[in-house]
Amino acid sequence: MLTRKPGRAAWVGALAAFVGLVVLAAQVVAAERALPRFVSLRADKVNVRAGPGVQYPIVWVFVRRGLPVEIVAEFDLWRKIRDREGVEGWVHRSLLAGTRAVIVTGDTHVLYRDPDAASAPVAQVEAGVVARLMACAGGWCRVKAASHRGWIERAHLWGVYPSEQKID
Repeated sequence: MLTRKPGRAAWVGALAAFVGLVVLAAQVVAAERALPRFVSLRADKVNVRAGPGVQYPIVWVFVRRGLPVEIVAEFDLWRKIRDREGVEGWVHRSLLAGTRAVIVTGDTHVLYRDPDAASAPVAQVEAGVVARLMACAGGWCRVKAASHRGWIERAHLWGVYPSEQKID
């Protein structure tokens, strides 16, 4: 059987495709590293330190998995985070997850079936409830709180930026 070696055009095409993939991967990494950005705590117990390393003292401990925090700075494997009260400290990146969560702020609010206050209510959520962020559209975000899914006004949430429209 006679096999044909790829010609120069095939090699150039393959190289162009490879370069395109590298550029795409770099853009994805850059998007993941945009600061500031919201993430959630991966562990039930997260030590927050005064600086980026184990040599720095623990200043407080989070004891709630899934709590949203905002990454405001990075140093090597360490992330400087801010909680909803504005308190900042350093945690190892392995203790953070990309899963998005939000905290309900203010008073008790209604989750609606659709992103419209005239739609059917699904549940009520109290201030301090941590919910999984699923999507945002305009001034509304879709969340999952316990077994309930619904839409809540973005203004009643901490853990999502005003300009975010879709959460992946």
